[in-house]
Amino acid sequence: MENLWNQLYTFGALYGTKIIGAVAILVLGRIGVGIFTSVVGRLMKKGKVDPTLTKFVTNISKIALMTFIIISALGALGVQTASFIAIIGAAGLAVGFALQNSLSNFASGVMLIIFRPFKSGDYVEAGGTGGSVEAIQIFNTTLKTPDNKKVIVPNSQITGDKIVNYSAMDKRRIDLVFGIGYDDSIKKAKDILEKIIAEDKRILEDPAPVIAVLELGDSSVNFAVRPWVNTSDYWAVHFDITEKVKLAFDENDISIPYPQRDVHIHQVTAV
Repeated sequence: MENLWNQLYTFGALYGTKIIGAVAILVLGRIGVGIFTSVVGRLMKKGKVDPTLTKFVTNISKIALMTFIIISALGALGVQTASFIAIIGAAGLAVGFALQNSLSNFASGVMLIIFRPFKSGDYVEAGGTGGSVEAIQIFNTTLKTPDNKKVIVPNSQITGDKIVNYSAMDKRRIDLVFGIGYDDSIKKAKDILEKIIAEDKRILEDPAPVIAVLELGDSSVNFAVRPWVNTSDYWAVHFDITEKVKLAFDENDISIPYPQRDVHIHQVTAV
């Protein structure tokens, strides 16, 4: 019995301080990690960072810090931690290669959330498709097309290509082209176009609309009609003006010619 107590005393003398130190590192480290991640979460929330990114960052920070604390505790016990660090590094490298595409999508998702080239509800062309943004997530972005299809686009595909945001600006210019026949009056046609534009209250006065002869085409004289509208009125005004111009031209006997080509046939008499 006395021998057992002597062994316990010897063990305590050798390892007691180390065990207490390791336990202290684990306890205090866990408390510190909890405080740190809580502060980071609150700061990100205060900065209006996307909740998905906030949760991901806090979880990753917690795992990384706890791993460091556990290795530090093992080191305090006298365990050689170099091998553990090497194993963790090798495992991280292997996981990085295996999840290369996912990590690329994640990095792109972070960029989209931080820099905000678009937000939910915007109509965009991105990643080879167009639609209204429904959700910006860590690995992908969900779009809804005008014909009500749900399209999930990888974030790396979005950041790797151009992004056209049709909703970013509060004003947009409508670019229309109307052609009249060469025998029709340019002045009369221009007066009709100006009247249609002036009567539509949705068309903005500043910037001023442009109505001008664009080109002398193969079979028509083409007018450029370029009014400015609020972005929300873009398609409604586009459709209405197109219809009104056709009706007004019909009422005033102004033709909208079909593409045509004159063909001259030369008859050759055989000798």
